Amino acid sequence: MPTRSARTAWNGGLQDGSGQVELSSSKAGTFDVSFPKRAAEEAGGTTSPEELVAAAHSSCYAMQLSALIAEAGGTPQALEITADVSLGEDKKAGGFKLTGITLTVRGEVEGLDEAGFKDAAEKAKAGCPISKALTGVEITLDAALES
Repeated sequence: MPTRSARTAWNGGLQDGSGQVELSSSKAGTFDVSFPKRAAEEAGGTTSPEELVAAAHSSCYAMQLSALIAEAGGTPQALEITADVSLGEDKKAGGFKLTGITLTVRGEVEGLDEAGFKDAAEKAKAGCPISKALTGVEITLDAALES
């Protein structure tokens, strides 16, 4: 299996510095990062490690769920996954940590009822490689079929 790479160039200190993260393997883009904007409610046109984790988690989860739906005898027509990744204070070790991830999935699926869909959704949460990498973070799931 391949290895993927990203690179960050950073200038300055934590509060006055800024950087750019480059998606090196895909060459899909370069994005600005800054700690003050990372810690603010409004991102102001910059990304953050948490947003990049959310992107990785939602896309990985979508792939895993589509495979498990097919294994269960269903056919995914459309899946919409949102990953909300929260950053907060680490009261035990100091600094910051990811305090939780909420996966929300709405699906249009042929051949599975609500119970079958929710079962596949839970299994995808456990089996997605990004979920496995984030075992130290509480991950909650809200899954439902749409008509």
